[in-house]
Amino acid sequence: MSENLSHINSQGEINMVDVSAKAITVREAIASGKIMMKKETFQKIQQGNSPKGDIFATAKVAGIMAAKQTSQLIPLCHPLPLHKIIVNITPDETLQGYHIEAIVRTKAETGVEMEALTAVSVTALTLYDMAKSIDKSLTISDIKLISKTGGKTI
Repeated sequence: MSENLSHINSQGEINMVDVSAKAITVREAIASGKIMMKKETFQKIQQGNSPKGDIFATAKVAGIMAAKQTSQLIPLCHPLPLHKIIVNITPDETLQGYHIEAIVRTKAETGVEMEALTAVSVTALTLYDMAKSIDKSLTISDIKLISKTGGKTI
């Protein structure tokens, strides 16, 4: 079964999807990702010895701000009123890094998957930026949508 790309019209042109006929419902998306690093870097960050200060607060604020700017970053995303954005950064010693999760909620005609994915991506990039001076081997991976509710489900 082949599906059409939602941002391509019948003439093959790029267009923004018309969501005006959709019901306004509460919609939520959860995305996740991870960043891995050298053991020494992980330990230094866990001990609070980052040369750039509180990297977790900075990364969380960056992720929240990024979610709010998604429609300005991704050309065909709808600007949405975001009612809740949560960014969690969880240490994982076996990973030698951090799990990142973003939960984004709105009451609108379309979902917030892109906002959740953007929040995770920018949170990871901010952690990378804050730690790159002490570790050149940082790796961001596995950014993905975990779940969405309120519209068509995945």
